[in-house]
This record gives sequence, C-alpha cells and structure tokens, in this order.
Amino acid sequence: MTQTLYPALITDALKTVRYPGTGKNLVEMDMVEDDIRIDGNKVSFSLIFDRPTDPFIRSVVKAAEAAILTHIGKDVDIAGNIAVKVKQVAQEKKNPLPGVKNIIGISSGKGGVGKSTVAANLAVALAREGYKVGLLDADIFGPSMPKMFGVEDAEIFMHKVDDRDLIIPHTKYGVKLLSIGFLVDPSSAVLWRGSMASNALKQLIEQADWGELDYFLIDMPPGTSDIHLTLVQTLGITGVVVVSTPQEVALADARKGIAMFTDPKVNVPVLGIVENMSWFTPENHPDEKYYIFGDGGAQKLAEQMKVRLLGCIPLVAAVGKHSDEGNPIALADSLAAQPFIHLAHNVIEAVDERNATLPPTTRVELKHPAQKK
Repeated sequence: MTQTLYPALITDALKTVRYPGTGKNLVEMDMVEDDIRIDGNKVSFSLIFDRPTDPFIRSVVKAAEAAILTHIGKDVDIAGNIAVKVKQVAQEKKNPLPGVKNIIGISSGKGGVGKSTVAANLAVALAREGYKVGLLDADIFGPSMPKMFGVEDAEIFMHKVDDRDLIIPHTKYGVKLLSIGFLVDPSSAVLWRGSMASNALKQLIEQADWGELDYFLIDMPPGTSDIHLTLVQTLGITGVVVVSTPQEVALADARKGIAMFTDPKVNVPVLGIVENMSWFTPENHPDEKYYIFGDGGAQKLAEQMKVRLLGCIPLVAAVGKHSDEGNPIALADSLAAQPFIHLAHNVIEAVDERNATLPPTTRVELKHPAQKK
C-alpha cells in the first residue's frame, strides 16, 4: 500500500460520488453507513438506499468502487465489498401486494392513443403465455376495461381472508380484473376530486384479494396527475410502459410522461415505448401499410430518451371490433394478434433486464411457465 488506510480517507473519496437522483454526494445524503471496515488493503462498508427498487443502486455502487480506486489507490481491495442496505422505514412499510412479483404501469401522455387497448391485450397476451396476471383499471374518469372484457354487468363480491373482508377480482381470459367501472353507473360521469379518486384506487389495490401474480398491470389515467403519484407512493412499481401514436402532438405528451416518471421525486423506471396506430393495414390486404399518422416517431423518441421501443401496433379494424365485443384481439390466432404477442415478449424481456440490475436480495427471478415443473 502506498498509504495507511483509515475511515476518513474512504469517506473523502465517497464525497466525490454524486447520487444521480439529487446531484448530492453520498456523504451529504447519509448514504454511507458507519460501518467502514479496513483489513490490510481490503475495504468494506454499506451504502443505504431509500427503497430496494432504486434504479441507481448498481451504478452508484460501481461509482463508489471507482472513486476509491481513483482517489486512494488501485491496489485497494474494494470490488464486491460494498453491501447494499435499505432504510429501516422502507423495510417496515407494509407491502400492499406481497404476492405480486412485478407491477407494470401502462401510461400515456394524452388520451385517445389506445392506452387501454394496449393494456387489455398485453394482459391477455401475458396470460396466454401461462403467467398469472392481474389488471387494475385505474383510469378513474374513463374506465373501459369492463367493456373490453365483456363484463359490464359483473357484480363485485367480497370474502374473508385472514379475518379481512377483501374484494374478489373478476377473472376472465385468465386475467384477474378490477375497475372503478364496476362500482359506478357506466352512463354517468364520475365527478370526484383528486383525493377521492386516489382513495378509491388505494382501496382497489389494498382491499382486494389479488393473490399470487407474476404481472400486475395498471391502466393509468392519461396525462400526469396526483393519481399517478398515489400509485407510485402506494406501490413499488417495477416500471412503466408509455403508449403513444406517431403524431408529433402525441409524442410531445409522451415525452412529458417519461420526464415525470424519471423525475427524481417519482423515480420509476421506464421499460419502454409502445407506438400504437403505427400504420393502417386494410383487413383484406395485410401486406399493405399506410402511415397516416407519421412514420418512425416513437423510434426517434425512444432513441432520444434512451428507452426501448417495445413494439409497433398497426391500426387494424379487427382490434377495435374485438375490443367493442369484449374479447381482446390477443385471444385470437390471427395476424392482428401477433403484434400484442410480440409486445408481451418484449415487456417480459425488459422486466427481466430491469430486475437483473437489482441487488440479489431484492431481485425477482421469474421463469417462463413452460420451464416450471
């Protein structure tokens, strides 16, 4: 060693590492636990994060290792010696969905881009793959899932689970489904203030028997609102899928939505973008494509925002027809269903990549149902 190691030396090096979410250094943010251990040239300590799903865990640990090697010496044994811990308050916070492995928000910057259609068909496509899937229609002011699943007249029942009265989600096409549309008059407008809507959503999340799920999809309201913040604060969301059309006005709003989720105060990973209505294909001429809303807009936005393009969904009459009839197109064995099957595969891959960045103690490893014994 070129110099004697002592804790203050380690702390000084860590002061050069800034947490991406705030721009402050690790020492300023009290992220370095008072457990710095030195044994010859071996150094070990713990970094404390607010939550186990923090997307910056891996990059911060790597940056801390690099800072010590740069500012103290390359012969310091630090690789793999930095432990990751979660603040006690985060650990003690009750998980409202303990049986759910992955929570995915389906969002859009504006209405009218087919977000709910994408959410419904993605849920069905995942269920077709053999996964256990739940779907919450959180679009309080425009719930459409009851119509898309053909369960507009469904009644809601409750049963006791561990002495708690819980709502039983309606199950159809292998998807557990709840919607505010089950609880309000479908012919009347929902005249609720933001706090009322947020409380209703929390009830559908926390007071429902969702059971064991591989994927829990949330069809969020369009735009950005306090409902989005309620969902983020209530649940440890794995990531969001942003839906847009190729139109510039829709892409501009999608950009705002991505910015909201990646803001340090929200800090939810964006799994990728789905471009809906990418082109028009006449039903009798499946090889023809007409780019009536523009061409390649979502691809460019994905590249600019450094997120994945998860899929492009063509504008096909059968998609809307199946939604209106209450049987999502993803159920069909047809060419029109294939983009949604492809989307499901890409979402699974994006979630797996996201989980691979988490520490082993918080990582969710999900096998394809066909691989399960």
